[in-house]
Amino acid sequence: MPPLVPFEEITHLFAEFEHTAFRLETRRSYATDRAGARFQAFMRGVDPAPEPEHPWNVNVRDKAEQGGRFSRVRIIDKPPTDGQRFLMATAAGNTAAGEDIRVLPRSEAVRIGLPDWDFWLFDSRTLVRMHIDDTDTTIGVEVIEDPAEVLTACRTRDAAVAAARPSAQVWAQVRSSV
Repeated sequence: MPPLVPFEEITHLFAEFEHTAFRLETRRSYATDRAGARFQAFMRGVDPAPEPEHPWNVNVRDKAEQGGRFSRVRIIDKPPTDGQRFLMATAAGNTAAGEDIRVLPRSEAVRIGLPDWDFWLFDSRTLVRMHIDDTDTTIGVEVIEDPAEVLTACRTRDAAVAAARPSAQVWAQVRSSV
């Protein structure tokens, strides 16, 4: 395995990209979410309130004003896990800030050949492959600029976005079935 760098070493990319930042999320849950008070409240039945002044949302708005675009596709199970339901419940705040968040059933992701690992893709030039352990904790990332690997990630992004549905639509269906 290539050398990993701490996630903190690539956070500048979220402010410095020019056009697009895309995320593919493949996990059933993330340790950072489960550890947070919002997740714990969600598990007690409290809907997460939007956080328009959260630094993430402020950056999304700032980048949108500069012409940049954040988007992501979240792969979900049927039925969605608690972690996936939480992410769909919190997506409204991110989309209000300007992020395009879509979801895709895992069976469809497998059918179209999407990878089973998370990544960020910045400006279709820089691929950040996330390494996540069995406890759903990010242990480091690979920064990849190899054109062939970046092109594969671009194709993955395009296939995922084309097959996915807006998070709000899916969340409305999930909520009505619970």
